[in-house]
Amino acid sequence: MGRHSLPDDSAPVGTGGRRPGTRRRTVVIATALVLTVAGTVVALRSGLLPFGAPCGGDTVRLDVVASPDIAPALDEVADRARKNETRTDGKCLDVNVTARSGGEVADSLGQRPARSEFQVWIPDSRIWSDRVGAEGGTPLTAGGTIASSPVALGAVPSAARKLGWPKKTYTWSGLTEAATSGDALRLGIADPARSATGLLALARIDAAHTKGGDGAADPRTAATAKMLYQRVADGDGQALATLPRDGSGAELGNPRRNQALLLSEQAAFTHNTSADGGPDLNLFYPEDSTARLDYPYTLVDEEELTADQSRAAGRFMTLLDGTAGQRVLQAHGFRAGNGEAAGQVIRAAGGHAPQPFTAEQADPPSVKEIQALLGMWTITVQSARIATVVDASASMAGQVPGRGGRSRMELAKDSLLQALATFTPEDEIGLWKFATLLDGDKDYLELSPTTRLGDRGTSGGTHRDELAAAFRSLAPVPNGATGLYDTTLAAYQKARDTYAEGKFNALVVVTDGANDDSSSIGLDALVTRLKKLSDPQRPVPLIAIAIGPEADKSALDRIVAPTGGSAHRVSDPSQIHEVILKAIITAGSTGPE
Repeated sequence: MGRHSLPDDSAPVGTGGRRPGTRRRTVVIATALVLTVAGTVVALRSGLLPFGAPCGGDTVRLDVVASPDIAPALDEVADRARKNETRTDGKCLDVNVTARSGGEVADSLGQRPARSEFQVWIPDSRIWSDRVGAEGGTPLTAGGTIASSPVALGAVPSAARKLGWPKKTYTWSGLTEAATSGDALRLGIADPARSATGLLALARIDAAHTKGGDGAADPRTAATAKMLYQRVADGDGQALATLPRDGSGAELGNPRRNQALLLSEQAAFTHNTSADGGPDLNLFYPEDSTARLDYPYTLVDEEELTADQSRAAGRFMTLLDGTAGQRVLQAHGFRAGNGEAAGQVIRAAGGHAPQPFTAEQADPPSVKEIQALLGMWTITVQSARIATVVDASASMAGQVPGRGGRSRMELAKDSLLQALATFTPEDEIGLWKFATLLDGDKDYLELSPTTRLGDRGTSGGTHRDELAAAFRSLAPVPNGATGLYDTTLAAYQKARDTYAEGKFNALVVVTDGANDDSSSIGLDALVTRLKKLSDPQRPVPLIAIAIGPEADKSALDRIVAPTGGSAHRVSDPSQIHEVILKAIITAGSTGPE
């Protein structure tokens, strides 16, 4: 391995972060798991669990599903347990490990299966188990973190030298900017919609861009996402496969091969220690706190476990937490659960002082933040064509409780401007407003056409500038009523007529009331017309947002159903941009490829 650069020493190093006991827990830690693990430890120390005697077929089977990167290490610990006839409550422990990605498992558990085929799940990040909990899926019980691995940027030596490795250090935003601007490197990433590594890296980039701001999404994040998408891979393994296979000039110059990847330290370790991994990677660790894979030990539907399975789960966790288990995990390139690691892991992975491989760990993103990021990613990588239709009836002047006297319209405008900031110049966004008899006998008026945000407008600025001005100009119409049904039909008809192939097409309708235009089309007739207009081959989901208790959510549910869209109620208009992004995640998954 003589090509590896070394940290200052090979002694164990810490992360400088918080102790494990202070780490955020977004999935409730059930008392039962804690007692099971603690009881097993006591029994071991007291000599109550027999070892060494033949099992005689008396075994307890434990099925574990784990992230593909950690599954081989878990298999090794499980094999040792079988060979040593390790017991749980007098019965031999038989652990079977299956490798499955976190996103795939989260999708299946979110559907609340009647009974899971496995009892323990060890994803690479708790963002997956958090998502299952947020979706009201299969009950999960999170125990301790058995391993960890920070996310960094790995580059082949020639690319690393261009970036100033190892002496030059960067923030997240500085590192991605340096790697993607000027004489840009070919930088790859695993799809954030499928990879915790990709999603956590994107979250840290976004946090760096928005640091010190008002919390609104930053256009630079969308621009970075757009660039990263040009070299995105379906998953972590596929991303590693894009690196050069050897150090020849032809391989390094091959435009189809990446020169750098956003990846975990453990993935870099595996690459560098593989006999046929290609040129070793050098690691840049961002200095403004690190993202980290945290491998939570998670019980699946604990109430459905038998007593034997619960004890077996606790016993296996003690094996992984014990000295021998931690040595196995370290030999596979993982840090301890609290972020501490032997220098040999960092050294083999490509770390070298003064790179800040002991940088403090950042809090993982919340479910809400993840939803916003995935929404931004969806509309960024696919490009979007979205017409936004906003209620301008008199009721929008009503004050929102607890918001300092601000009106529904004021808060709605601010939130819509936040949503606008997440779109790229390639996206096509437009704006309508509606109230009764707003334009002659029509209840609606187009304020800004649905065109590319990057196009030049009539005033000399960009369409984004003009659209932002149109949003800011929105004001309640005195005595204006809610002409919802006619407006929805007209806007949907226009969206269908101007459908853009290859983009995510949608119509967003924001209203705080029920339809009160007595001369308009009726609800039943509107739903019938929308059914005829909807085309699965050219989908235009209608996303309806009901503000406050007066909005007719039941009617909106019926209206959106034929389009494949969704209806949402918010009590505070400032939540609009979050709801739009969340709805896009769902609707975008069935959009055009």
